[in-house]
Amino acid sequence: MTSQTANIRAHAAFLAAAALLSLQACSRPAAATPAETATVPAEYITAASDVEAGRYLVKIGGCNDCHTPGYVEGLAMTGKAMPEADWLMGGDVGFSGPWGVSYPANLRLSVQNMTEEQFLELSRAGRGRPPMPWPSLQAMSDRDLKAIYAYIVSLGPKGHPAPAALSPGVAPDRPHIPFVPQMPTTQVPVKS
Repeated sequence: MTSQTANIRAHAAFLAAAALLSLQACSRPAAATPAETATVPAEYITAASDVEAGRYLVKIGGCNDCHTPGYVEGLAMTGKAMPEADWLMGGDVGFSGPWGVSYPANLRLSVQNMTEEQFLELSRAGRGRPPMPWPSLQAMSDRDLKAIYAYIVSLGPKGHPAPAALSPGVAPDRPHIPFVPQMPTTQVPVKS
């Protein structure tokens, strides 16, 4: 097995576990009232500056997991963090599912071309393809989103644009991670 294949498998395993956890966390009782389902953004994170707050939110929000090539694999394989100078440059490994194939955007290029207000509007609209966790952005306060924007802008533009998303049925020409639940091929006996 090549190291690239091992890295893709490690990334796929991590993302599959994250997807299962996020699906479990998103389930709500059918009888929930609008008041019970409304989310009120938490207070703004305290930091020395908006850029520092944004750096923290990018770390804990998992932005690097998809938008920084090699971030997850580097931590999993070596325990070493990716240099911050290389964060958020998008990725060439796609995520395939019923929506087609999506690629993590190079945030350092795309956000540089947005105003803060446009970034807030995009985050609130949540119209991008999976597996982007739009509900997480929508639950953030405006102050937190502004801090993330400030941090990304502070990094400056770097890298190249991510590949264009592919429509359903179009075969990708590069590595991709299938993001569709699979049934086991054999039955595992249940212990009682």
